[in-house]
Amino acid sequence: MDDTSNSPGAPISYPCATLPPPGVPEQIVPGVNWLRLPLPMSLGAINVWLLGDGPGTTLVDCGLHDDQTVALWSALLAGALQDAPLTRIIATHLHPDHVGMAGWLSRQTGSRLWMTRLEYLQCRMLASDSGRPAPQETLAFYQRAGWDEQTLELYRQRFGRFGRMISPLPDSYRRIRDGERLDIGGHGWEVVVGAGHSPEHACLYDADRKLLISGDQVLPRISSNVSVQPSEPDADPMHDWLESLSTLRRRVPDDVLVLPSHNKPFRGLHTRIGQLQADALGALELLRKGLDEPKCVVDLFELLFSTAVRNDDPSRLTLATGETLACLNHLLIRGEVSVGLDEQGVAWYRSVT
Repeated sequence: MDDTSNSPGAPISYPCATLPPPGVPEQIVPGVNWLRLPLPMSLGAINVWLLGDGPGTTLVDCGLHDDQTVALWSALLAGALQDAPLTRIIATHLHPDHVGMAGWLSRQTGSRLWMTRLEYLQCRMLASDSGRPAPQETLAFYQRAGWDEQTLELYRQRFGRFGRMISPLPDSYRRIRDGERLDIGGHGWEVVVGAGHSPEHACLYDADRKLLISGDQVLPRISSNVSVQPSEPDADPMHDWLESLSTLRRRVPDDVLVLPSHNKPFRGLHTRIGQLQADALGALELLRKGLDEPKCVVDLFELLFSTAVRNDDPSRLTLATGETLACLNHLLIRGEVSVGLDEQGVAWYRSVT
């Protein structure tokens, strides 16, 4: 991991003063349009990007699959995009607000989905959970974190929700790879792959026009969720996250205009990367100091999060559990904390120093 203090970068600034209305494209530079799509969650909206591509349009990310977003896309296809139809859809990663409309748009327009392999395959895997009961391994994962039976029952009722937020993906796709250069409308966009927030997240960097489509890998005002998932309970996504941020800073200069998936476009990439790394390292240090006595995952929420994590908010509880485990696994792998199970199957963590 790099020492971010040696290259702090420019201050963070926001050259786009106002947010465009949902569903109305706004030009950033010629051939690059910003489109906001509403989300029925605290984030409020996702930014997607319309790139001029000869006689057509390449779309980067596409919004959640719900009635409101379908209506917006139907109007765009019949209106603003009628003379420059979609020719391909690039998904930065698998989360439903980024890939949810990909299948619907692909079938409506005949455009092809472009995506990294791990993102495509894991998205298909998660979508297949719909319609089946929560696996025992998954329930045991959350029981180890300290969830009580009432909370586990709420989780059972919500299991498979991922598949209900996406339109079924196309059965074939075009794989994109780290370092690949995509020609979009005569401009070269380099694929810069990261991990931690998702397994193989693709950013797109246009060196000539100094633009970076950052997806969720770098956001200006919030930190992306970095979580351990029940399917890989011993993973170390925190390591992947910190390394990916350092790689992005090495490969992309500080003077780009960052086009993120949430909030406004901004300048000051290296400064923001430094802040994200410092936040992650700060959370690890809090755990080192806070585990002088054995604690389970749910006991640590108050230490790590500024707002309360309630059992009756299952979405927030799931994210908080995954984030806490990302920090704990990182310290476990480095031998800085130990863990043991009690008779009820709950894991208790303690610092070894």
